[in-house]
Amino acid sequence: MAATKEIAIGKRAKISEAQQYTLLAVLIASLFLGVAISLVSYFIKQISFNTEIIMEQEQQIVKYSEVIKNIGVCEKPKGSTYTGDELTKCNPDNIDISKIPESLRSKILNDLASNQALDSVPKESNSSCVDPDTHKNYTYKDLIKDYNEATDTEKRLAASQRIRSCSALRIIPDALPAYQNEEALLASLNKLFITSGWEPESISPSGEMPSTSDIAGVNAMSVKLSIQGGTDITTKILSNMESSIREFNMENAVIEWSSDNTLEINAQATAYFMDESTITEGSKVFKIEKEEK
Repeated sequence: MAATKEIAIGKRAKISEAQQYTLLAVLIASLFLGVAISLVSYFIKQISFNTEIIMEQEQQIVKYSEVIKNIGVCEKPKGSTYTGDELTKCNPDNIDISKIPESLRSKILNDLASNQALDSVPKESNSSCVDPDTHKNYTYKDLIKDYNEATDTEKRLAASQRIRSCSALRIIPDALPAYQNEEALLASLNKLFITSGWEPESISPSGEMPSTSDIAGVNAMSVKLSIQGGTDITTKILSNMESSIREFNMENAVIEWSSDNTLEINAQATAYFMDESTITEGSKVFKIEKEEK
């Protein structure tokens, strides 16, 4: 009996030891499995995160290339987007207009600058707009020819400046200035008065709070008008202001007429100018783990 008991105890001990090894093996396997699952999950998140960043970068590169191409800053890229080498070699001041067709720059120089309706607006005499060889004002054909035939950046910049000053493009800043300039506004009014045959005693800013504009990107400023003269002169001044390339919006006016055929007008008008053009840089934040709502 004793021997049988010893055999049974030995068997139980061996079974218990085998169970311990089995449990230990299961624990080790579970540990390795857990680590493997964690690593796989981590690498999946990293791959997904990096893929998202790369895709966003590619989208921004495409948009950036489209902006450059549409504006006409550089010649059209050989591929779908600009390479770093193409951007490095690009010189916006040394590009032939014929090499950037359908771009904003091309349309401005080829269409807007040659617009006969805009060019018909009377312009001040400008010595830089007179051809020293013919002693006549440059035509648009002369201006664009000098621009395209410029052999270096300095000559092309000079030709570009002549296009802005001597072609129909000069009307744009006259009609809607790029910044608030009360002195230029008063000078424009003074010229309208003198052209109409009336010379004011003095011109000064209104001193009123700036007006507001309902158009995005356009600002307004107030100006006070005081006109006194014969009805023919006063009417001519108002007519010239109405036909001026620059907008003068009459907000309110007090008109007094006297028996000696004198008409006096005191009015508050609004003139306009553009917002400053700026480039705003944006940013986008990427997170590996999205926050749970």
